[in-house]
Amino acid sequence: MNNLQPLVNIGLVGHVDHGKTTLTYALSGIWTDTHSEEIKRGISIKLGYANATFRKCPLCKGYEAYTTNEICPHHNVKTEILREVSFVDAPGHEALMATVISGSSLMDGAILVIAANEPCPQPQTKEHLVALEIAGIKNIVIVQNKIDLVSKDQALKNYREIKEFIKNTIAKDSPIIPISAQHKVNIDALIYYIEKKIPTPKRDLTKPARMYVVRSFDVNKPGTKINDLVGGVIGGSLIQGKIKVGDEIEIRPGIRVERYGKSYYEPLFTEVTSIFTYKERLNEAIPGGLIALGTKLDPSLTKADGLSGSIVGKAGTLPENRYELSLDVKLMERIVGLKEEMKVEPLRVNEPIVIVAGTTSTVGIVTKAKKDYAEVRLKTPVCIESGARVVINRRIVNRWRLIGYGIVL
Repeated sequence: MNNLQPLVNIGLVGHVDHGKTTLTYALSGIWTDTHSEEIKRGISIKLGYANATFRKCPLCKGYEAYTTNEICPHHNVKTEILREVSFVDAPGHEALMATVISGSSLMDGAILVIAANEPCPQPQTKEHLVALEIAGIKNIVIVQNKIDLVSKDQALKNYREIKEFIKNTIAKDSPIIPISAQHKVNIDALIYYIEKKIPTPKRDLTKPARMYVVRSFDVNKPGTKINDLVGGVIGGSLIQGKIKVGDEIEIRPGIRVERYGKSYYEPLFTEVTSIFTYKERLNEAIPGGLIALGTKLDPSLTKADGLSGSIVGKAGTLPENRYELSLDVKLMERIVGLKEEMKVEPLRVNEPIVIVAGTTSTVGIVTKAKKDYAEVRLKTPVCIESGARVVINRRIVNRWRLIGYGIVL
């Protein structure tokens, strides 16, 4: 049994069709658009994830020493393992920003993908960079993709546009790597800069386990006999602590139940029966990478991402579900992601907003609003601790737009 677990989560963000999924494939060999609507429409809708092993040839010099190949194509020798990494492929379509911000909760660093054959910045390029800033993700590598589609002069013009775009942002000192993901050109240089710019964070394994759920599955095939059925699977990433096989875990906010004409959410309790990271089976999981927990849950609860957006911890350690939030509000000056940026107006009483907390999104109604304070009543509860950040979205021009964040009081 190999316990090689990814040590770091790296997000791929950027405008729609700039090549994030193709780049994930170039780095990992895994195509992350597996949802039927994603394949049909050619865009990522749900978070995709894939693992890759970064390696280095002991004989090669410079960038070409960095690879994901077990055998160096130049010297025909076995390469040395640097570390296992996990890529989170975030959708770029503007209507799916909540999913992107959910993904940022799982990211230790990010690759911002910018296509060289379009003017920079595009609307979602701006929006995704702001999302990284809100999430506090400072370790960023910028990829100038699709250089095979432009001339040298066009590539240099686009490079200057990128430098101008990032000069007053969190990414101002980020390296810009020109590549062709389609033809796997300059991937070695990209791996070198990922190794240099996105270090493995220090993890505190003594904290209570917290896992954000990104997806959940029923892995039983149709027609499986009752005695052969296995429990539901939940997939996501540990952000602190550790979980091992045999642990009793709690899942919140849980499932909706109705009693005496009232509805509320009850947490789920189950046992961890197995832990996987991509193709590796683990006895114990620590933060870093995306993992799947086999459980004793009824698979009807986990099928079709039924528990995505939940938070997992050891039984009895999670905070209570909150149906109302009191927030220290930090609004942006202007809304990004529009062709013409608009000023952000203060929150208003009775205004509907979308709150993104961890990997869950829920609609809320503002019940009290001051300059930097708001109270929000939620349609569905969230399990969240005081001091955590939530992202605030407002409906503008038929889209939910990022307008700021709040700190839970």
